[in-house]
Amino acid sequence: DATRIPSEVLGTTLAEWEDERWLDASRYELFSEVIEDRLDLAVTKACDAIEFDNVDAFEQSTGFVISEEDQLQYNRWLARETHVRGLGVGLKNNLSQVPELVSDFDFAVNEQCFEYEECDVLQLFIQQDKAVLGVEYNLDSSEFCEEAQEQRLSWLRMSLELDGGREACDDE
Repeated sequence: DATRIPSEVLGTTLAEWEDERWLDASRYELFSEVIEDRLDLAVTKACDAIEFDNVDAFEQSTGFVISEEDQLQYNRWLARETHVRGLGVGLKNNLSQVPELVSDFDFAVNEQCFEYEECDVLQLFIQQDKAVLGVEYNLDSSEFCEEAQEQRLSWLRMSLELDGGREACDDE
């Protein structure tokens, strides 16, 4: 279905993911039908929740000028469309907009906030009794599990290849 996305809203390739491209979040109405169809598919597959990736385009080199407000509008639209279908929705990796978006999302998903020392803002989800799920790829579990448990964060240690191995902090 990616071929249905108009070329004028396809931006630069993501740095580490050659098969992924940024979308122009300021003009999401041009690809909204594709997203809506994907959400409908999630409903038919009996998914409980969705987490959208790459929802921090305003901070990235996308090939577009995307304002913080554009990103907020797009992310809120994603949350509304997901909720309308009876699904939960998680905010992934967009830490700078957590204060504005915590009320719109049901949980948070994060990669490597311990490695980059940026987990604190996720406490806004915990304060609203919302789950925070995450993963570290480069740290040993001894470097973050104790703190994750103290902060009520549900964290894993996995390889970046996602080859099946995992170590959950609550397994210790």
